[in-house]
Amino acid sequence: MSDGKSEKKAIRTGEAPQPAGSYSQGIAFGDMIFTAGQVGKNPATGAFPTTIGEQTDQTLRNIAAILREAGASMDDVVKTTVHLASFDDFDAFDAAYRKHFREPYPVRTTVESGLGGVLVEIDAMAIRKR
Repeated sequence: MSDGKSEKKAIRTGEAPQPAGSYSQGIAFGDMIFTAGQVGKNPATGAFPTTIGEQTDQTLRNIAAILREAGASMDDVVKTTVHLASFDDFDAFDAAYRKHFREPYPVRTTVESGLGGVLVEIDAMAIRKR
C-alpha cells in the first residue's frame, strides 16, 4: 500500500525546455525533487544566449520553473551539479549563479565537460518544505 508520498512522479512544465530524449524534466519522490540537467535554452523562443552569465541565468530560470511546478523554489535547493564547457568561465558563471541563491548556498559539484556547444548545464536536488 502506498502513502502517496513515496511514489515517483514526473514533473512537466512548458516554462522550461522540453526533454530532447527519454527523460523527465524533473522527478518528485516524497519531499525530494530532482531536476534533469538544464541548459540556457529559452523555452519560449528556443534561443540560447551567447555569454556564460546569460546562459547561467536562463538555465537557473529553467530549473526554477521545474521546481515551481513541483511546489518548491530555489530556496529549497540543497545540491547542484554544474558542468562548464570551460573552467575559464568559472568566475562569470559563479557571479550569475550567486544571484539565484541565498545563503546558506546549496552544496555544489562543478566539473569541466564537453557540452556540444552550450556553455553550462546544471541539475538540482531540492527538498520541499512542509
